[in-house]
Amino acid sequence: MANGGGLGPTTKSEPVEGKLDETVGWGSDVAAQMLRRLEIPWIALTPGASYRGFHDSLVNHLGNEQPEMLLCLHEEHAVAIAHGYAKVTGKAMAVALHSNVGLMHGSMAIFNAWADRAPMMILGATGPVDASQRRPWIDWLHSTQDQGALIRSFTKWDDQPGSAVALPEAMARGWKITNTSPMAPVYINLDAGWQEAPVEQTVNWPDLARHAPLSAPRPDAGLLAQAAEVLQGAKSPVILMGRGKRTNAAMQVRVALAERTGALMVSDLKVGTMVPTDHPNHVGAPINKLSSAVGEALRQADAILSLGWVDLGGILLQAFGQSGTTATVIHAGDEMQLHRGFGQEHFGLPAVDIEFNCPGDPLAEDLLDALGAVKKAAPQAPKPSAPTAAESDSLTFRDIATALKHETGDTPVTFPALARSWPHDLWPQQNSMDFLGKDGGGGIGSGPGLAVGAALALKDSGRLVVATLGDGDTLMGVTALWTAAKYNLPVLFVIGNNRSYFNDELHQESVAQHRGRNPANAWVGQRLDDPAPDIAQMARAQGVQADGPVKTHKALEKAMATGVAALREGRPYLIDVWIDPRQGRETAAKRATKGS
Repeated sequence: MANGGGLGPTTKSEPVEGKLDETVGWGSDVAAQMLRRLEIPWIALTPGASYRGFHDSLVNHLGNEQPEMLLCLHEEHAVAIAHGYAKVTGKAMAVALHSNVGLMHGSMAIFNAWADRAPMMILGATGPVDASQRRPWIDWLHSTQDQGALIRSFTKWDDQPGSAVALPEAMARGWKITNTSPMAPVYINLDAGWQEAPVEQTVNWPDLARHAPLSAPRPDAGLLAQAAEVLQGAKSPVILMGRGKRTNAAMQVRVALAERTGALMVSDLKVGTMVPTDHPNHVGAPINKLSSAVGEALRQADAILSLGWVDLGGILLQAFGQSGTTATVIHAGDEMQLHRGFGQEHFGLPAVDIEFNCPGDPLAEDLLDALGAVKKAAPQAPKPSAPTAAESDSLTFRDIATALKHETGDTPVTFPALARSWPHDLWPQQNSMDFLGKDGGGGIGSGPGLAVGAALALKDSGRLVVATLGDGDTLMGVTALWTAAKYNLPVLFVIGNNRSYFNDELHQESVAQHRGRNPANAWVGQRLDDPAPDIAQMARAQGVQADGPVKTHKALEKAMATGVAALREGRPYLIDVWIDPRQGRETAAKRATKGS
């Protein structure tokens, strides 16, 4: 696990003056004390009056230390930062959201974290619940009868304790729940009334060692024997590498299982690096939707092992259609516990022959123990030929990757975000921290905040954090860069700016062609041009140094050298690269036709 999981920054950006009041005298002091007892290093927030008592406790009771506040310009960024932090560390960070309005602002990012199964402790505020204590107008507007209901359909658990003395149990329970698989955000709502009231009863602090998050369950022994027998006898097995621990130890187990069974491995861009993508057993490039190489491997398989694959029903449908596969399908996953009627993130119902109610990693470990020590040769994994770079004055992500690789050299790089057209053949993923996966829920605007959260967790780790983002994602989330500047978090934002919601242009082109209409009008209502937003100038306005717009190869090389130098010095930087919107157009058009 990367550095930063339990250590606060060495120098606070906003040191507190004067002597602290270390007495737990007010209701909000209890919430602050519990965060410290849970050893949560940071709390991301956008201030609000509904938790002004709690804010005072963080400052004048704890001294803005353990946790330290990370000030954000939008609640959505606060949640996204905690999400990016969880992707790296596997642990929950704290977030504070102001009343109902801040919660609604943050709800898109909460949905992303929910869909990505990321742990997070969100502290909200309302009230005062006692209407006699409310200030006229504003306290009434910002009070909600059942505030947790706003996000209950995409959180794992929520609570609204009736008093400060009831809060320690609620926070201990929330910490245990959010960090126990299947992970997802929890929400605890703090009544402004008891936040600002004196604590008149004795507070019973829970022994947190006795309320620790639970380990993932082990696979059923009988089913394990069946699965081992199937894999031992399989001639062409395929392993779908879905969600798992982001550690090199867990990666080594997955690779060893593939080598032991002679299985081909498939990687999913949605979850990030689970196995080395340049391993001989790996099939083609990591996928978001079925590729021809992965489809061919699945259709030749006599056994398919899904280790927490995000949409097993979907990939089987793409590969085999409604008729399904004759291969034995084995699946491990515990997400069924979170499925409910509101959302459809359970995806299509896959036909499974042997199913385990546990995450993929425990099954991989136990299968490795159950199988013999002899490795089996895998079938030759189909390897697509590297695309030939077209001679052009226009820049592409291949040019970006080439320039970045030249400047970073052998220094390890973590990508909290990768563009759709990233050249995986040029830059394979080899370490568990190389790529952190996608945003979970497809919520545009999350990329900058996720990158800042990853940089927070990886600061002083020796890894360079580089986020390749689209222009639309960046424009919606650009003020997240201010937090990176304020706390001096080293992250390089490389914007592939095609001045368009170009994926939607392709969707509109596909619809027009299907209806026999004019596809030349697909750009209308999609182009971000005339004028093109100045993203580099927007970054500078947040306090982040920037280059751009970069339009030539020579300018790109210069900008990349400057940006990576800033990273090595521990500073954030942004490069706005104007890319050819037609790069990868044929592939993107096919994706649009399939409904991606």
